[in-house]
Amino acid sequence: MAKTLIRNADLLLTMDDNRAELSNCDILIADGVIVAVGEGLDAPDASHVQAEGCVITPGLVNTHHHLYQSLTRAVPGGQDALLFGWLQTLYPIWSRFGPEEMYISAQVGLVELALSGCTLTSDHLYLYPNGARLDDTIAAAVDIGMRFHPTRGAMSIGESSGGLPPDHLVEKEADILADCIRVIDAHHDPRPGAMVRVGVAPCSPFSVSRDLMRDAAVLARDKGVMLHTHLAENDEDIAYSLETFGCRPGQYAEDLGWVGDDVWHAHCVKLDAQEIDLFTKSGTGVAHCPCSNCRLGSGIAPVRAMRDAGVNVGLGVDGSASNDIGNLMAEARQTMLLQRVANGADAMSAREALEIATRGGAQVLGRHDCGQIAVGMRADLAIWDVSSIESAGSWDPAALVLAGPQKPRDVFVEGRCIVSDGQMQTCDVAALIKHQNRLVQNLMT
Repeated sequence: MAKTLIRNADLLLTMDDNRAELSNCDILIADGVIVAVGEGLDAPDASHVQAEGCVITPGLVNTHHHLYQSLTRAVPGGQDALLFGWLQTLYPIWSRFGPEEMYISAQVGLVELALSGCTLTSDHLYLYPNGARLDDTIAAAVDIGMRFHPTRGAMSIGESSGGLPPDHLVEKEADILADCIRVIDAHHDPRPGAMVRVGVAPCSPFSVSRDLMRDAAVLARDKGVMLHTHLAENDEDIAYSLETFGCRPGQYAEDLGWVGDDVWHAHCVKLDAQEIDLFTKSGTGVAHCPCSNCRLGSGIAPVRAMRDAGVNVGLGVDGSASNDIGNLMAEARQTMLLQRVANGADAMSAREALEIATRGGAQVLGRHDCGQIAVGMRADLAIWDVSSIESAGSWDPAALVLAGPQKPRDVFVEGRCIVSDGQMQTCDVAALIKHQNRLVQNLMT
């Protein structure tokens, strides 16, 4: 039995049911599970990790990403565009991707997340040019050692049929559903502690048909997997829904079976009070992506109203073409700041923002075995050195979102150390960056 004893942490922010904060504490891990939490734990057969001067949190959870976009950061022509114009700039570039681009870009995105304290991430891959498959990103996550919830996205309505994507990037709906079944059967693990779970995720109301949305929901529930899509992202999105469907996005989602505790929607910047009430009553989750929403000028999501109503909210970095950074701790800070801008300085505390980034994200993804430091939970942990310059002078080391640091010292996933002393342990980062940059140069020509 593989054991690790993390010793003498200054503080544990457990995010357990009591939101306990424990001083001078140890954590004993065995076979990927937290088996003991307390002072003075003894395990002579365990490897020891010293945590003096550190705060330990659950690993951060990312509920929305497009990992492939790490190949298209800061693309000219898309830097200052709204959502629809931004997409139309990038579709031609993405159409040149293949399996190599998907694998390498996913590795880069996953490394970036790990180096921000993330241990569990979803991914929304909705285009499959030149033989690319969801399997390419799953392979990347296995190699990096990240707990992964990829979703088989899709686009089926091209420009010639009134959709936004070019026709050559869309798929036939029968083929989409067949591949969803293939990927779920090949990779989805419903068991507690699973390293890979698969979801079904038609891209958005403006790129797939009503039939595909409805059929995808039926398929997902037959297979026992979760559903994900973009919803109510900006004013353009609302206008499209009203003009095309004759209703707001929340009503559209409800009509097609896209609400429930097995559903989470990305963005939801423009949800109104009635839609928030619908999400509360149905248990529907939200992936809040504050930096991307700012970058694209989409607005400030009503996170305070959602949380007060009881909606499950997690954080997402969104794709690297619209953020363009994949630091989940930065998203937590931005969440707190934007809610204060919108609602006042007491609208959200640093602790609540961190709770959304950990326990909140785990709840959105249906991972009730993650997101807390408690006996029986999976050993997904981030260790933050609060003796560094970023925290110097801080009176409250638990307020990581205020004073930092924004990068962890160590990260454990399923009890395995994938980041040690700020360095990745599962890949050659320099070689990975070199490979990524070579692919970018090819895309530029």
